[in-house]
Amino acid sequence: MNQAAPISTPVAVKLAAFAANAVPTPAVAAVCRRLLFDMIGLAIAARHTDYVQAVLASAVDDGMCTAYGHGRLLGIYDAAMVNGTAAHGEDYDDTFEGGPIHAGAVVVSAVLAIAEKRGLDGKAVMRGIAVGTELMCRLSLVTPQALHKAGFHPTAIFGAPAAAAAVGAALGLDAAAIGRALGVSGSLASGIIEYLADGSSTKRLHAGAAAQAGIRAALLAEGGFTGPLTVFEGPHGLYKAFGPSRVPDFTPLVEDLGETWIVETLAFKPYACGTMTQPFIDCSRRLAAEGIKADEIASITCKVGEGTVHRLWAPLADKHRPPNGYAGKFSTPFCMAVGFIDGEAGLGQFTDERVKDPAVRALAARISYEIDPNDPYPRNFTGHLKATLKDGSVREFHQPYMRGGAQEPLTDAELAAKFDANLRFGGWGIDAIIALRKALDQLADGGTINLSVART
Repeated sequence: MNQAAPISTPVAVKLAAFAANAVPTPAVAAVCRRLLFDMIGLAIAARHTDYVQAVLASAVDDGMCTAYGHGRLLGIYDAAMVNGTAAHGEDYDDTFEGGPIHAGAVVVSAVLAIAEKRGLDGKAVMRGIAVGTELMCRLSLVTPQALHKAGFHPTAIFGAPAAAAAVGAALGLDAAAIGRALGVSGSLASGIIEYLADGSSTKRLHAGAAAQAGIRAALLAEGGFTGPLTVFEGPHGLYKAFGPSRVPDFTPLVEDLGETWIVETLAFKPYACGTMTQPFIDCSRRLAAEGIKADEIASITCKVGEGTVHRLWAPLADKHRPPNGYAGKFSTPFCMAVGFIDGEAGLGQFTDERVKDPAVRALAARISYEIDPNDPYPRNFTGHLKATLKDGSVREFHQPYMRGGAQEPLTDAELAAKFDANLRFGGWGIDAIIALRKALDQLADGGTINLSVART
């Protein structure tokens, strides 16, 4: 039975107190600065895609908020939806390895939208980003793997309360109001993972929808609307509804909250695809670096965590032949094959044309998996391959952690290069890139917010 031990003080009350009073450390502020740049760069990279254009076309409310990379000003809810969807759309955004969840696209989109609407300064924005990101990471640790098992997307579900707290913190709401916002957010959280069946775009939407839901919850609460303070631990609460297979353990959510910031361990992706595929791409690239050719490989077997199989490996025949570029991002065989052949796995590798390349498909078809009962997922994301060559020799590689995460963070120079590359991918020239970088630096330093340079 999924029933946690009784809790004397509602979890939402503890989270609200943190959100209302948190003082981020300089190290946390540095991570949030990275999030700000990464999110906006990714949103602009995706601006011409069909899914972003569809979300933009669905917007019904013109207003005063920026949709990054577009000239049209939107209302607060539509801006959050467009920006969150765009930032998460290519699966190149940040990840928290213990979840996994993708916080930046949700939290940054929500906070920047409310900031433009209410005329907040950069200090309020950065505080809101820190609070929302910290809570979203911690929320994902309560019932590991249970949401995926139930068919839900943790980014979508935990994004709504995280965005609600982030917006509340940015607005300076008191703990009582933020507690109400958290209570409301549980009824606005949504997002299933059936996109895995055909590579359709709903996963992309989840970050934008969660950002939108969090804003709505915070503004409802600001106006006095109420929600259950037992939204997390209650018998009909969020964890019971979305992760019923595990008894929630709220210790990692509330322990040392406000003293220890786990957001400092946030990972920034080196590859534009699913989080758990990334160490496997590193392994396949190391195999290629030995001078081995694809036609010399008889087979590749990977050791994997059981919790990753249903999303990244199964059905194996389908993962060998993903139907489109987006589905390719969640096929470890394709990611490994294209990484081996191209030497990279950036935005250009996940197109509808690339997944149909005969050479990539031929190599992907020779990649299979076996479950390793000792794999540390989801605490740590690792990669492994054992390649048997046609001459009978064997090559084996192991990647013990995700590059870009806490054990091997991307450098400031690497992230700056990623930001510039994303903007160039979105069609921006050097002058526009310099202007946006200057505006974001001003914002991150706590100054005036001027996102007009992002409307191009």
